[in-house]
Amino acid sequence: MKRIALIDGNSFYASVEALFRPDIRDKPVCVLSNGDGCVIARNAKAKELGIPMGAPFFQIKDYARQHGVQMFSSNYTLYADVSRRMIQSIFPHVEDLEQYSIDECWALMPDAESLHDYGLALKETVLREVGVPVGMGISTTKTLAKLAQWASKEWKQTGGVVDLTDPVRQHKLLKIAPVAKIWGVGRKLEARLGAMNIVTAWDLATFDHKTLRKSFNVNVERTARELMGEVCLNMHESPDLKKEIMKSCMFGVRVRDLVKLQEAAASYASTAAERLRSQRSLCQTLTVSVQTSQHEPQHQRYYNSISVQMVNPTDDTRLLIRAALQGLESVFRPGFAYSKCAILLTDLHQRGTFTQDLFAEQQDEATDRLGELMDTINLRYGRNAIHSARVKVDPEWKVRRDLLSPSYTTSWSELPVCR
Repeated sequence: MKRIALIDGNSFYASVEALFRPDIRDKPVCVLSNGDGCVIARNAKAKELGIPMGAPFFQIKDYARQHGVQMFSSNYTLYADVSRRMIQSIFPHVEDLEQYSIDECWALMPDAESLHDYGLALKETVLREVGVPVGMGISTTKTLAKLAQWASKEWKQTGGVVDLTDPVRQHKLLKIAPVAKIWGVGRKLEARLGAMNIVTAWDLATFDHKTLRKSFNVNVERTARELMGEVCLNMHESPDLKKEIMKSCMFGVRVRDLVKLQEAAASYASTAAERLRSQRSLCQTLTVSVQTSQHEPQHQRYYNSISVQMVNPTDDTRLLIRAALQGLESVFRPGFAYSKCAILLTDLHQRGTFTQDLFAEQQDEATDRLGELMDTINLRYGRNAIHSARVKVDPEWKVRRDLLSPSYTTSWSELPVCR
């Protein structure tokens, strides 16, 4: 029987910010979204103050100052590097590993007399070698491991590790866990399940699986089967890939010039292309949109978007940038103070699942290798180490990040200094 663990960095963004700041480790810490818009991460002390996830920064700014909350702009370069170190620390101690997100990974656990004790030892190893706390849920399926990881946070007496491989313990947790805590159950699905009197994980697990598939989809049925211990998702296999990819950020300043909008569209299209390649998908439709602020009555309002069809599905950064700029020229109108640009990739295909236009230019192996090479170099040496000439590294319109911490581990000029 395989034992799968979900290992999760606790309040990861906030923990990384405190990693190089011993003076704030016992203080409430919050991390803000792009553009310093709203709270996207909080440590335990910030939660105790009642600061909710998603709270707009301008609404809590005074409250945070009064209670000594340390606020930070999101520093994704730093978070990604610490995430890499966390994965490297875990890897030697497990049989297999699959990174699930920037702060989570699945791990195939080795044979051990006590998985709970082994998990606690691994938890201490990561804390010692990397400096960030992690929690762990262990079970026989990915969905149960994810639920066990939730339990490790909910009940502090577990020490941050829950071994849920015993069927008796599985059933006990399923009967008290709200259905909303199950991996993949969002608010809309929770409401629909509630209408069918499915309010706990046990209710979902024991509901007729054929009815679940008919009423919802195969993913809900698969979730129910995994809750009952049936393996439906193996290592390196996740639920359906994203059906659309969006890159969108508010500008740090208002943009009136087409050239600056082109820089933004090219940058966002390049990032979207990286995400596309990461799930080995190809895109056939790119939508570009621009808009002005909704909160500036002194400026005239404007919003427009247009979709550009690719002849063949592609993940070529150059072609996606070309499509983005083509669409931008159609929606741009002079005289407006633009606050935002967005790139949306839809009509996604997996390689080998579509028929190409025989008379159109084909994406060759050299193009495939170019994209993979760019992604590999940027992963190793930092974002935009190599990039399209259309992408400006330090643009005037860049996202507002007034509370940005140094990139302690990824920039020579920002290395921490001992005194």
